[in-house]
Amino acid sequence: MGSYKYCLCFTRKFRWVEAQPPADVKEAFAAYAEGGSHMNAEQLRRFLADVQGDAGATAADADRVMEQVHQLRHRQSLGKLSKPLLALEDFHHFLFSGDLNPPLRSQVHQDMTSPLSHYSIYTGHNSYLTGNQLSSDCSDVPIIKALERGVRVIELDIWPNSTKDDVNVLHGRTLTTPVELIKCLRSIKEYAFVASPYPVIITLEDHLSPDLQAKVAEMVTQTFGDLLYYPDKDSIEEFPSPESLKRRIILSTKPPKEYLEAKDDKDKDGMPKNGKVSNEEEAWGKEVPDLQDELESDDNQNENDQTEDEEENDDDDRKVHQNSPPEYKHLITIRAGKPKGHLSDSLKVDPDIVRRLSLSEQELAKAAISHGADIVRFTQKNLLRIYPKGTRFNSSNYNPFVGWMHGAQMVAFNMQGNGRSLWLMHGFYKANGGCGYVKKPDFLLKTGPKNEVFDHKANLQVKKTLKVKVYMGDGWRMDFSQTHFDTYSPPDFYTRVGIAGVPRDSVMKKTRAIEDDWTPVWNEEFTFPLTVPELALLRIEVHEYDMSEKDDFGGQTCLPVSELRPGIRAVPLFDRKGMKFKSVKLLMRFEFV
Repeated sequence: MGSYKYCLCFTRKFRWVEAQPPADVKEAFAAYAEGGSHMNAEQLRRFLADVQGDAGATAADADRVMEQVHQLRHRQSLGKLSKPLLALEDFHHFLFSGDLNPPLRSQVHQDMTSPLSHYSIYTGHNSYLTGNQLSSDCSDVPIIKALERGVRVIELDIWPNSTKDDVNVLHGRTLTTPVELIKCLRSIKEYAFVASPYPVIITLEDHLSPDLQAKVAEMVTQTFGDLLYYPDKDSIEEFPSPESLKRRIILSTKPPKEYLEAKDDKDKDGMPKNGKVSNEEEAWGKEVPDLQDELESDDNQNENDQTEDEEENDDDDRKVHQNSPPEYKHLITIRAGKPKGHLSDSLKVDPDIVRRLSLSEQELAKAAISHGADIVRFTQKNLLRIYPKGTRFNSSNYNPFVGWMHGAQMVAFNMQGNGRSLWLMHGFYKANGGCGYVKKPDFLLKTGPKNEVFDHKANLQVKKTLKVKVYMGDGWRMDFSQTHFDTYSPPDFYTRVGIAGVPRDSVMKKTRAIEDDWTPVWNEEFTFPLTVPELALLRIEVHEYDMSEKDDFGGQTCLPVSELRPGIRAVPLFDRKGMKFKSVKLLMRFEFV
C-alpha cells in the first residue's frame, strides 16, 4: 500500500498489486503445458523453438533455463529434484527477466575477417572532454567510460604544453583545461579491451612541432609495446580486418586543420535562436532531426566558404609537418585528410592506396545531395569519418543516419552528452554482441552492373514488416522514490515506440497512458513496414504523463531491428546517459512478417 498526501490534511492510499501475466503469456503456457499446471523441460524446449524462434534449442537449453529460474525464484537448485517443472508464475518470471530472456544476442556473430572499411565502427569525438566544447575539463575519465561502453575510436587533440617541452591533450583555442597525453595513453592501454577484443583506433588531431612528434612516437611505442600495430610500408592497398587486429591498437592522423581557426562561427544554427529549449527537449533531449529537412537545409549554404578556409590552413599544415620525423610517420596505419579542391576529386577511389577522409556533418549533408553515389563507392574501400559541426558548443550530436546510409564507417559522436541522437548511437552498437564493429549491409558494399550503388531516395519496396506488442512495464517502484513522478499519486506511464532509419521507415507511435499504476499494462500492438530493415533501429521511450507540467522521463532504449530475437522478450530500459536501470524493463513481443 502506498500513501500520498493530498491538500495537506488528506491522505490518499493506493494498493500496489503485482501485475498478472498477460493473456498471451497465459495462452502460451496453457498451450505448451498441454493444459497442465506445470511445464516440463521438453514442453519448454518446444516453446523456445516455436514461439521464441530458437530453432536450435535443445533439452540442455531448457534444463538450464529451468535451473536458473528455480535458483532465482526459489533460491534452490534442481539437482535433487527428479522432475524439474515450471509453474505459470515461474514461466512469466523467465519471460520477464532481462538476463534470461533478452531481446538481443550477446555474442559476436558476424564475419570479422573483412577489411575495416566493411564495418561501421563505434567512434567518439573529442573523447577527452568531460562536458561542453569550450570550457569543460579535459580528462582520461571520459576516455575510460567510452572504452568500457565499447567505443573503438578515441580522438585526442594533441598540443604542446606551456613550456613547449611536453604534450598535452586539450581542445585548442578554448578554455578547456589540459590533461597530459601520457595519462590518456596509459588509460587507453589499461581499458582498451575490457568491453571488446577488437582493435582500438586512436585518431590524433596533431598540432605539434617535429621534435614533439618524435616524443609522441616514443611515448606511443613505449606505452603500448606489442599492442601497437603499424604497417611495414607507407601505404597499403587494403585495410586489415578486425579479426587480424584483435587486441591491437592502431593510429590514424590527419593535418591539424579542424580547430586552428573558428571558421564554423558563421554557422548560426548550433543553438536555439532564443537560447531556450522546449519542455520536451529539456526532459528528453532534442528530437532527432528529420533526415530530409537536414539534407535540404544544409544544401542552401555557401559551399565555398569552408573549402577556402581549409585551403588557407593547408599552409599551416605544411609548415608544421614538412620535417615530421620518420619514426612518427611510420606509426600511422590509417592516413587521413580532408577534402582539397573539388569534392568529387577527394572521393575518387585509388586502386593502390586506401585512406581516411573526414567531413563535417554539414559537408556530408551537402555532399549527400550532389555526390551521394560517389560517397557510397568511396566507403566500399576507404574510410569516411563524420564529425559534429563546430557550433555544437554544448556537445550535442546530429542524426547519424545520414552517415550510415552512405556507408560512413566513423560517425563520430560526443559521448559525454545525452539525448536522442546519442541513444540511437548506443542502440546501433548493441548489434554484433556490442563489440564496437558492425558489418555494413551487403547493399552498401556492392555495385551493380552499371556501377550503380544503394540510393535511399529510390522507390524501395517493403522488405519486411515488424509487429511490436507492448504488454507491460515494471521496476520503477524499485529504482525511483515514491514521489519522483507525482507527489500526490502513482505515475501515469505511456510508451512511445517507433523506427529510426531511412526517411521512409522513420515513424513514432505511442500507447495510451495508464493512470496511477507503478506496473502499467498496455497490451497494445504496432506495425512497422520497413524498406531498409538492415539499418533500422527500434526506438522505445517511456514517459510519465503530467497535465500541468512537462512529461517526466521514465526510461529509453534503442534496438537494432535486424538483430531482434522474435517472440516474447524482456526489454531493459536505460537512463538519459545510456546507463541501464537496475530494475526498469518492459515485456514486449516481436514478430517479423
